[in-house]
Amino acid sequence: MLHIDRRSLRFRLLAWLGGVALFVVVTTWLLHGILLQNLARDFLGERLQREANHAVAQLEQDQTAVPTALDSVSQGYQVFHHLYVLRFNGSVSASDPQWQQQLAPLLEENGDALVDVKHNDQHMLVYRRHFEWQGSNGVLLVGEDFSQVEAGLATLHWWVGGIAAVLLGMLIILNMLAVNRGLTPLWQLRQQLEALRSGKRDRLLLVAPSELDELVDQLNWFMDDIDHRLQRSRESVANLSHALKTPLAAITQVLRGNRPIDENRRHKLLSRIEDINAQLAAELRRSRIAGPNAGRMANVTRDSSRLIEMFRSLYPERIFNLTHSAGEKDLVPIEAHDFSEILGIVLDNAGKWANRCVNCDIAASATTLTL
Repeated sequence: MLHIDRRSLRFRLLAWLGGVALFVVVTTWLLHGILLQNLARDFLGERLQREANHAVAQLEQDQTAVPTALDSVSQGYQVFHHLYVLRFNGSVSASDPQWQQQLAPLLEENGDALVDVKHNDQHMLVYRRHFEWQGSNGVLLVGEDFSQVEAGLATLHWWVGGIAAVLLGMLIILNMLAVNRGLTPLWQLRQQLEALRSGKRDRLLLVAPSELDELVDQLNWFMDDIDHRLQRSRESVANLSHALKTPLAAITQVLRGNRPIDENRRHKLLSRIEDINAQLAAELRRSRIAGPNAGRMANVTRDSSRLIEMFRSLYPERIFNLTHSAGEKDLVPIEAHDFSEILGIVLDNAGKWANRCVNCDIAASATTLTL
């Protein structure tokens, strides 16, 4: 079964492009049918008008009876699916008697005009021409069967529709190729991320569109930051290990020795154990200073308040006051871990050496952070 991921960018692009292409093709096809029929109607109407003018001109030139003059061209009218109806001096004559009754109401109307007449399945296009001959007024109707023309237009219209459907299919295929080609950088980025996760590469290196440049740079920056933190963590562990190794070795040597532990040696052991405890406490404080929000933009109010509360619990004998200057910005463009560590070191030193009170004032602007 074909699986379609409606959340994928590829599906959304193809759906939008396909919908737009379908709308354009269908709209063009419908407008083609309307315009084609209007053009054909205007063309036949202009031809009927010329034929009516030609018939009236023949009447004026022949100077004979009107029915006789029209009879000379009636055969031509019938051959080309034309008909005429003439009213002159109260008498009405027609080349096709079955249409004479249908077209009789048009003889009573004023003005020259092109008129559509529908009867049963036939569609007749009729041009009405008023004229004056030998002091008398007459009306001439010249018509042509428009049904056959409409049938031909419908066939042509459906042929155009078939061609448009083929073009629509080709356009959809080209859209698929274009979308796949355009999304190639995203697939390459996904492959590089998988390689990064599996350890086959350590950085992203992608010739990507300009829209992805910031994304790739940000990901590489995050990886640099993670590597930097990992390196600092390893160095911190190594430093702590070296710092603890000497006093632990000394304590172990004393405890394994056969000499009795007098008061002086006992004080030295306690001093070394207190040094170890102080170093461990300092490292624990550093880890607590980093807090749970490492890796995000620093929020001055939240992060500083959290640190103040932490140091109030670490140094209950000290009074910690936190103030913010006017024009303060809550979010500052500094990594939250770095902000917490910088402020934490200052507060930790103040908590150690202050007599009674620690006042911390923070001011942040668009370009400067002042502690």
